Amino acid sequence: MTTVKQVISQKDNTIYSVSSSDSVEKVLILMRDHRVRAILVIDEGNLKGIVSQGDCAIKVLLPNQNPKQVPVSKIMTANPLTVTLSNSLEECMAIMVHKHIRHLPVIEAGKAVGIISVGDTVKTIMALQGDQIKFLETYIKGHGS
Repeated sequence: MTTVKQVISQKDNTIYSVSSSDSVEKVLILMRDHRVRAILVIDEGNLKGIVSQGDCAIKVLLPNQNPKQVPVSKIMTANPLTVTLSNSLEECMAIMVHKHIRHLPVIEAGKAVGIISVGDTVKTIMALQGDQIKFLETYIKGHGS
């Protein structure tokens, strides 16, 4: 069973965050500059929410609002679902599928320590399956002669 801790340890786990009073423009700049699709909202060291690329597009850009003037607090998902380092990838995937979300903040000892995405889970699961297939092929070839 692969855990969130194992996946997080493989990533450049820089936490990109803004405060709830920052503008949506700051979120968009962070997303562009770091090629991420979700930003954590942290006030005074505490996770307050998460903002996705979709939130910015649907809640700010489509209604033709000015991202320089809209505070993050107006569009963030407050009190987001979170996981810990000990959660399994299967648990993360189940949460994302059932709740229709693509990112889960990772919390340890009350503090955000990373973020895991649906892409992270799929990539890891596919790599594990590839390893299993190679093992089985070697086993079959080695025992089929």
